[in-house]
Amino acid sequence: MAKKSGHKSDAELKTQIARSREDIARRLNRVREEIDLPKKIRRSVRRQPVPWIVGAVAVGLIITGIVTRKKKVIVDATRRGAKGKSTLLEAGFVLGALRIAASLLKPVVVRFVEEKFGSYKLRGRSGPKGF
Repeated sequence: MAKKSGHKSDAELKTQIARSREDIARRLNRVREEIDLPKKIRRSVRRQPVPWIVGAVAVGLIITGIVTRKKKVIVDATRRGAKGKSTLLEAGFVLGALRIAASLLKPVVVRFVEEKFGSYKLRGRSGPKGF
């Protein structure tokens, strides 16, 4: 068949396809760099460490303040007596039972965690990199 005047030759099509592939590869690399959040954070920490350190200290202080905040305890003096002692005895019994249960279940929990998360250390990095 004869070539029509509007069609490109095979060589032109191949070069156009190659250029399109290169363009798509460049765009894909830009998108990958844009969505690589850990890399962006590392770069930001290296460029501006002071705001990151100040932010970390502030978050730590806020969390410490929330955790160590004193709570108001209101004690009703009229309700003293046998009920308070029995509640204390029950609480002591429950805590003792929980301690025994925890010591018995510790090997089972440790083995379960090692099975679930043991494979992650095999896939980890070979040396310190990044942070």
